[in-house]
Amino acid sequence: MSRISHIELDDSNLPPPTPEVEQERKVAMFDLLEENSFDLPAKDGKVDGPYKLALSIRERRLVFDIRNEAGDPASEIHLALGPFRQVVKDYFQICASYFDAVKTASPSQIETIDMARRGIHNEGANILQERLDGKCEVDHDTARRLFTLICVLHFGG
Repeated sequence: MSRISHIELDDSNLPPPTPEVEQERKVAMFDLLEENSFDLPAKDGKVDGPYKLALSIRERRLVFDIRNEAGDPASEIHLALGPFRQVVKDYFQICASYFDAVKTASPSQIETIDMARRGIHNEGANILQERLDGKCEVDHDTARRLFTLICVLHFGG
C-alpha cells in the first residue's frame, strides 16, 4: 500500500506545453502510476496509503499535497525550488539537444546525447530523494518520474 494511486499536476498557471514536454509528462505520469514506491515515515497519526498526490508550485516552493484514497490529508511537503533550478535548466537544454539530434544526427550521436540526458535525469532524481529524506520515502525510479513532473512544472517558470 506504499504507493501513489493517483496524481495531479497543477499546471493551470503555465503556458501550454510543447508537444515534447506534453509527451514527457504523459509518459512520466503513466509510468509513475504503473509502478512506484512512495510512503510516509511512521509517526503518530500516520495516514496509510495508497496515496493521492497533487504536485504544484506555490509561492516559489514545490508542494507535495498527499492524501489517502478517501481524500483525507496525510501530509503536505514544501521544498525550496533553488536546489532544482540548475539541474532542471540542464535537463531542458539536453532534452532540446536530444530532440534536435533525433531529426538529423547519427545513431551514435543520439545515443551519446541520450546517455547525458539520463545522467542529468538521475542527478535530478538524486536531489529529489535527498530533499525528501525524512519527509517521505521514494525509490530511485519513482524519484526519476517525479523529477520529470517537476521539470514540467518548471516549464513555465
